[in-house]
Amino acid sequence: MPFNILVAVCVAYAAFLFAVAFVAERRAEAGQLGWLRSPLIYTLSLSVYCTAWTFYGAVGYAARSGLEFVTIYIGPTLVFVGWWWLLRKLVRIGRTQRITSIADLISSRYGKSNFLAAIVTILAVVGTTPYIALQLQSVTLSFSVFALEDLRPWVPSDLNATAIWVAAGLALFTVLFGTRNLDANERHHGVVTAIAVEALVKLLALLAVGVFVVWGVAGGMGQVADRIAESPLAETTFQGGRWAGITFLSAAAIITLPRMFQVLVVENADERHLATASWAFPLYLFLMSLFVVPIAVVGLQTQPEGANPDLFVLTIPLSMGAEGVATLSFLGGFSAATSMVIVASIALSTMVSNHIVMPLWLYVQGRGATVSGDVRRVVLMSRRLSIAAVMTLGYLYFRLTGGTEALAAIGLIAFTGVAQVLPALVGGIFWRGATKRGAVAGLLTGFFLWGYTLFLPSFGPGGVMSPELLQHGPWGIEWLRPHALLGVAGLDPLIHAVFWSLTLNTVAFLAVSLSGFPSPLERLQGAQFVNVFEHSTGVQGWLRGAAEAEDLLVMSQRILGSEKAQTMFHTAASGQGKAGYLPDTTPGFLEQLERELAGSVGAATSHAMVGQIVGRSSVSVEDLMAVADETAQMMEHSIQLEAKSEEISRTARQLREANEKLTEISVQKDAFLSQVSHELRTPMTSIRAFSEILKSDTPLAAEDRARYSQIIHDEAIRLTRLLDDLLDLSVLENGEVQLNTQTGDLQDLLSRAITAATASDGPNLRVARDGTTDPVVLTTDTDRLSQVFINLIANARKYCTAETPRLTIRVRQNKGSVEVDFVDNGDGIPKRSQSIIFEKFSRLGDRNAAGGAGLGLAICREIMANLGGDIAYVPGQGGAAFRVRLPLDVAKAA
Repeated sequence: MPFNILVAVCVAYAAFLFAVAFVAERRAEAGQLGWLRSPLIYTLSLSVYCTAWTFYGAVGYAARSGLEFVTIYIGPTLVFVGWWWLLRKLVRIGRTQRITSIADLISSRYGKSNFLAAIVTILAVVGTTPYIALQLQSVTLSFSVFALEDLRPWVPSDLNATAIWVAAGLALFTVLFGTRNLDANERHHGVVTAIAVEALVKLLALLAVGVFVVWGVAGGMGQVADRIAESPLAETTFQGGRWAGITFLSAAAIITLPRMFQVLVVENADERHLATASWAFPLYLFLMSLFVVPIAVVGLQTQPEGANPDLFVLTIPLSMGAEGVATLSFLGGFSAATSMVIVASIALSTMVSNHIVMPLWLYVQGRGATVSGDVRRVVLMSRRLSIAAVMTLGYLYFRLTGGTEALAAIGLIAFTGVAQVLPALVGGIFWRGATKRGAVAGLLTGFFLWGYTLFLPSFGPGGVMSPELLQHGPWGIEWLRPHALLGVAGLDPLIHAVFWSLTLNTVAFLAVSLSGFPSPLERLQGAQFVNVFEHSTGVQGWLRGAAEAEDLLVMSQRILGSEKAQTMFHTAASGQGKAGYLPDTTPGFLEQLERELAGSVGAATSHAMVGQIVGRSSVSVEDLMAVADETAQMMEHSIQLEAKSEEISRTARQLREANEKLTEISVQKDAFLSQVSHELRTPMTSIRAFSEILKSDTPLAAEDRARYSQIIHDEAIRLTRLLDDLLDLSVLENGEVQLNTQTGDLQDLLSRAITAATASDGPNLRVARDGTTDPVVLTTDTDRLSQVFINLIANARKYCTAETPRLTIRVRQNKGSVEVDFVDNGDGIPKRSQSIIFEKFSRLGDRNAAGGAGLGLAICREIMANLGGDIAYVPGQGGAAFRVRLPLDVAKAA
């Protein structure tokens, strides 16, 4: 096949993957999840384990080491068949704690320590870098095979250029479909669906090559069996140490590789999907390994001596003239490489953003979590830059190592690196006595030994380590040689590194944990993780009343977005029996808020941000005693007592609030009666006085008579207006109002209301319209709705305290409703008054001043209730903000 056609096929395939991801994202956004959340998609996404190492390297591995390649498949099979309960526990923890990555899980378990999360992040990035280099190498080598077949010279510069283009394309795809949202529960449906498609492509490609080799080249299974018996593979010896070591590494990789944790835990939509994956994924691995040995044997016998066995799946079809099979094989290898790089980049960028960039950003800000700025933009930008940085590191490793190592060898280096997380991970979810200091000690010990004994030597003599250091150790100390640590020589370098790094890692973890005692928060989190199936609701770790709800709302809006944050706060307030958007900052609410934020910025960062506002409150003695209690009976008793205490506290709080509200309303009522008396007496006095003048026999000039008559007329209108308001409010409250339902456009109603409210003499008010300008047809009482709009605009004009008063009107359509926000740039309404502003006796200004009896907002509330909607004050917007909402059965989009 001409090389240019191959490039075109590759570009077309990439465009196809973009289309698949785009369609899946659109369906997810429209709520049409359906098959996107099927167990089949979930199981196929787990195939990200089968990278170019599996597709190309397994054949090369078999050609070099015989059946040892099956250890790569045995480990995951053992985990899914025999230890799927461990996977279920991880998935349950991930859902209840809103875990975003493996670093986030370990950080959450050990007291939400960001220092520990940063260590795991750095380890994951360094450990995954060789694996990304492996994928770039596999793609470039496969390109070189077709280039040579096309009789084109292929030099190292071409390899490097290809690697650059591949890395750039993968980075672009990952940025487009991997950083569209922040919340971990808003899963990457586009990426996962594309990965599932690639899983089918690489499986079908490898099976097609296997069928072609067995029946098209070898002549059938009998001939293949004879070839195997005559090949060098039949003479390979069984090395028990390597078999056990690599099986263990591949089993550990299922839960410690960042990309596997991403698809296994973070992207899991239903815990029950694990039941399907427990047999379907091992079946997938079996099919991927089915033809590895036949391809390796036939390749050794048919390909030229010295040919790279890693590329037999490509070179055998090409040498036999089967260009179609070779092209399909190329796409299979391309799918295997790209799927791994995409998911690994998403996982690593999340870890880098949440545990390195965001903590540094908070530290640099230095003014707490409520400083101005768009946190969402910072997080998304940091994730996108992290993806580019991860790709760059993979490319640099590819350049530095020269791409000469066997693919399987590079993969095992990465497996060993990420396996250093295993002691802290498994110990954390099964042992409540594990401590953060123990986890840090174990991780640093294992990380150092892995780098010293395996990772740095992988660059080759003279790369990072000098030949003298590799042969004689640092400063000539023989027992410190990287491949013969403490004088233990003769072991395979991989097994040597695995043994020392994981052994000393585990010893340090256990020793340091046993030498101390978990902190209060570690103890609480430990109970939550170890007993996750018994206690999936979260342990309360904050003290009551340590933060202002409005500060928390401001922070949440910057991370979650205004709509989502306001909905959450409004729901929490309603659950506590309160109106508005400011719930009490109870321990339960703070825990809920922290979990919500954790889905966007990670557990450690969300804990730090809430802690900045709360004042870093810690757990109570009662909570510690409940956690320390080991018996189920006492735990249940503690939960019941806590629930009763919370219920009593909530009832007392509601009674206290009701009493305070009644007291305030009583005061407002007295002021209201006084004001109404004043408002009635003033016009009546004027009417009586001037009518008596007109009635008297005193001669009056014509102009005086006209002026007195006008005063009587104006005062009568003022008196009538007040009586109309009182009557209007009474009718609305008693439900006796007759609505004049008609059709009108919302934008026209707003325009007329602005004109009516700003036409008379008074303070200048700038009105800005924000949001959609599309027509929204209303089927409602447009006159009553206009009355609400005019009152809100007039109030902003009258009471806004800014030097240059400005009112912003936003129109937004949500699911089931249309909302109109009126937000001015003044000082807003004090928190103590926000709960009573819609009462009919409420008036916030000078109660003795003329200008109204304080009925406007009360009438607005009753009008909206009769129209089937509502009106609410929205705190945390800078100035006074009111939201008018109409359900869609009243307001219908044009």
